[in-house]
Order: sequence, then C-alpha cells, then structure tokens
Amino acid sequence: MSHAFDAASAAAEPERAAARARLPGPLAAIEAAMGGLNRLILLMGGLALVAACLVLSYSVVVRYFLKIPTEWQDETAVFLIVGATFLSAAGVQARRGHVAIEALTGLLTPRANRARLIVADVVSLGFVGFFAWKSWTLLHEAWVDGQISQSTWGPPLWIPYSLMALGMTLLSLQFLLQIAEAVARGPQAAGFADPKIGLGPDLERAKKQDGKKQDGKESAR
Repeated sequence: MSHAFDAASAAAEPERAAARARLPGPLAAIEAAMGGLNRLILLMGGLALVAACLVLSYSVVVRYFLKIPTEWQDETAVFLIVGATFLSAAGVQARRGHVAIEALTGLLTPRANRARLIVADVVSLGFVGFFAWKSWTLLHEAWVDGQISQSTWGPPLWIPYSLMALGMTLLSLQFLLQIAEAVARGPQAAGFADPKIGLGPDLERAKKQDGKKQDGKESAR
C-alpha cells in the first residue's frame, strides 16, 4: 500500500517537520496525540514484521532438520502481517506515504490542485469509513458466533477482524484530521506539501542536491 520506509526517509524527518509547522489550537493537540499513537504503532508494526519472519524461519528449521510438524506458524505470520499493515495505515497516511498518482498535478492550477487534493481525501475517507464499518460488523459476527479458522489449528477469527477494524478506524480518523486541517489552515498544514517518503523520492532528492552542488562548483570556477 505504501512506499517503503528507509534510513534516508528517517533522516529527512526534521525537514518534514519544518514543512508542517502548525498553529496552536485544538487541531494541533489532536494531531500531536495521533502522531504519538502513529509512531508507537509503526514501531510495533516493524517488530510484528520481524516476528513474522522469525516464526516462518523457525517453522522451516523445525520441519526440515527436526522433522517436527507445525500447524500454527502460517496463520500466526498472517495475523502479524495483517496487524502491521492495517494498524500502520494511519501512520503512513500522516506522512502522505501511500501510493499516489500525480498525473494531473502539472495540468491544473494551484487552486484547482488544492481542491483536487481535498476532494481526493474526502472520497478516500468515504471508502475507508465503509471498510471500517464492514470490519466492525465482521468482528461482531465472529465474536458472537464463535467463528474460527478452517485450519487444523483453528484460531478465532475475531483476531484478524479486530486488527482490520482498528486499523481502518484509525485511518478514518487520520483522514478526518487532515481534511479538517486542510479546510482550516490550507493544504500545507494537512501534509500535502510534505516531501515524499520512500526510496524513490529520497534518491530523486539526492540527485537534485548533487545537481545543485555541481552547479555551485561550476559557478565558482
């Protein structure tokens, strides 16, 4: 769903924070609370992905070398990956890290682009809100009916449904926050002007910086 986080993106956080300086007020307090929660979830999501890798590696070693069958590793890894994916969606959205198509950016005026970005967030909020509602209904059904997986291990299905429901609810709240900020303070306050994250954008920024350095050296000569 999103660009990968890497060391270069982490190093760009001060630049990103400076670009998103906020005015004091209720929105700033809510954004700070969501920011702290998102950072915690992103950290836990990274640990969950590492745990999923360890679980699958353990299963391979035990089965191949010790000839001991295991029946829980696949669904455990899936649950960890589902949690990391859905719960971290809001944190990625806060950094505008989800995949976006910028084909219309250069064709529209700045005012039209601002309206387009807000409309895109509103449409995305509608889809994510529906997804969250359906996830909560699935969670309720799984809890009430005692639904379990069809595998031989048979873990309860409320576990993945709860991760989906919480993740989509947090993403809906993040969209609401950013739409409110865009309306109240302009798109820059909602993160539209943030530098993009991910390996590709980082390499592009590094290329531009190298070009500026070369231009400066030529000018000095």
